[in-house]
Amino acid sequence: MYFEDLDLNDDVLDALYDMRFDECTPVQEKCIPQILSGKDILGVAQTGTGKTAAYLLPVLSKLADGGYPQDSINCVIMSPTRELAQQIDQAMEGFSYYLPDVSSLAIYGGNDGGRYDQEFRSLKMGADVIIATPGRLLSHISMGNVKLSKVSFFILDEADKMLDMGFADDILKIAKGLPKTCQMIMFSATMPKKIEHLAKKLLKNPVEIKLAVSKPAEKIHQMAYVCYEKDKGVIISSIFSNPDMKRVIIFSGKKQTVKDINFMLKKLKVNSGEIHSDLPQEEREDTLFKFKGGQIDVLVATDILARGIDIDDIAMVINYDVPHDSEDYVHRIGRTARADRDGQAITIVSEKEIRKFRSIEEFLGKSIEKLPLPPSLTAPEYNNETIPVKRKKTKGGKHHNHKKYGYDKNCLRKQQKK
Repeated sequence: MYFEDLDLNDDVLDALYDMRFDECTPVQEKCIPQILSGKDILGVAQTGTGKTAAYLLPVLSKLADGGYPQDSINCVIMSPTRELAQQIDQAMEGFSYYLPDVSSLAIYGGNDGGRYDQEFRSLKMGADVIIATPGRLLSHISMGNVKLSKVSFFILDEADKMLDMGFADDILKIAKGLPKTCQMIMFSATMPKKIEHLAKKLLKNPVEIKLAVSKPAEKIHQMAYVCYEKDKGVIISSIFSNPDMKRVIIFSGKKQTVKDINFMLKKLKVNSGEIHSDLPQEEREDTLFKFKGGQIDVLVATDILARGIDIDDIAMVINYDVPHDSEDYVHRIGRTARADRDGQAITIVSEKEIRKFRSIEEFLGKSIEKLPLPPSLTAPEYNNETIPVKRKKTKGGKHHNHKKYGYDKNCLRKQQKK
């Protein structure tokens, strides 16, 4: 379907034409008509499917058509991270290019007092659309800078990520200030029980739009090293013995590991930088800006960068640890092979992570190529038997027979004593 086939405002369509956006993605085709009709939406779609436009375009179109209060906040978009809030704000600037009467403001923490004062002044002038992280918005609400009584649209982007980051109570506090007539739109990459519970609290008879998690792009050459945990640093050193390694992102789920990897790369004379939540926002933005501009060759980051950040020329993604699930794996490696480019993805799998990685291979429906280790290293056996299975008790208190798990009882006891 083409955007011009949808009932979007002409000025919004003109902006899309200038941006060379012609055809809708599946999530846009399904969501835009429902949002235009005023329905609450629960959308399950991963990064890269075009969901930002799926909610921005119909909301901007309705605001452009008029009938909403002047000098009031008409739409609130919640983002889990500052980086995603900034990216939504950038998309907003493009889509609203021909809408001079529709104003927007991104508010997020981690800045100096000057930024906060600027946000305060802009809020007092009345921005139509607010793009905010939960903590920062609550701060403005508590100071009396924000009134939500006339909000017509409330959008939660990356809702699962927000809950993972502990923002559930903040979201509910913010939602209490919204009018009952407010149209609610929630997007999540996954659909765990906690998202279902939040949706029941916030949404009114929502239209559910679910797109299956897509497999990684075929242009991504997926590979893995299977090693012992203690040898991961040796593998990183081996990878970066090639001086031409540039446009690389290394992901780890732990802040301290990100710091350790970047320290190691610096010792190897690699031009690298790190991004994690312990850093001041100004430093994070500066590092990301330098990486985008090619001033930094390798970026080490937590999963804060895995979703919603568009950098088109990433040559390689390295998973220093195995992501928690298949969706997170797809999000991480999806940073490469964008904009018709090829890309590589390497995952370093320790003996304790084999089972998780096998489940990712099952989701992909294929075995990922295993790379030979550096000559000095030995590899654990790549099968389920390398992972100890927790003993389960029957109702009578006796343990199950471990042989059905592929273990000898005595062998299991020896492993548990280690």
